[in-house]
Amino acid sequence: MYKAHRGHESMHVEMILIFLCALVIAQVVLVQWRQRHGRSYNLVTLLQMWVVPLYFTIKLYWWRFLSLWGMFSVTTSYILFRATRKPLSGGTPRLVYKWFLLIYKLSYAFGVVGYLAIMFTMCGFNLFFKIKARDSMDFGIMSLFYGLYYGVMGRDCAEICSDCMASTIGQFYSVSGMPTRSLSDNICAVCGQQIIVELDEEGLIENTYQLSCRHVWERTHILYGQILDWLRYLVAWQPVVIGIVQGINYSLGLE
Repeated sequence: MYKAHRGHESMHVEMILIFLCALVIAQVVLVQWRQRHGRSYNLVTLLQMWVVPLYFTIKLYWWRFLSLWGMFSVTTSYILFRATRKPLSGGTPRLVYKWFLLIYKLSYAFGVVGYLAIMFTMCGFNLFFKIKARDSMDFGIMSLFYGLYYGVMGRDCAEICSDCMASTIGQFYSVSGMPTRSLSDNICAVCGQQIIVELDEEGLIENTYQLSCRHVWERTHILYGQILDWLRYLVAWQPVVIGIVQGINYSLGLE
């Protein structure tokens, strides 16, 4: 191996410089794209997040991840279908809410368990349970990846559903901004169903919130952690950058 690459030091330096320049340029382009055209950036990134892991899963025979990916894709596709229907069904907002709340809780739990497993392995606590360090570390990394990946997917899909439902629910108002209907205080302004939890009460499943316009609605905050943005770049865009770099190296005859 050493003899095969002997005398290629300058070529290797060029390859490293090309890779670093590509990373910097890609970061600048992606940041500008996200700031200027956030919706198209999120849509393209979501599609890549959905497809790129599927390619590696089939190639490397990761059937467990493929099974989870398939169940998540089928269910989320149905949720997206319901959220984009016009007129919007009264039970759809609650369905969307519960599904992405479940995704948030599961991904959060997987992330915490994975992080703790990694920290326990690094501290040597796995020896107390007679677990090999490799097995516990693999479990921690896998759990952490599952939590972060499905957290990102749930976040992006929830934004799409909320945008679609907001555009449909916006028909509740006239062009001048005046409401075309009036709702009683115990009716949700999003789904039109009766509010179960009072405004100042702590709900078991969902809480009740009030907007600045004094309309009451029910929601949860599923956007957690900027680390999800980092994972989105790593999974969706890093393979693209590496592919571009390999194409440049091939065109220049660098090995």
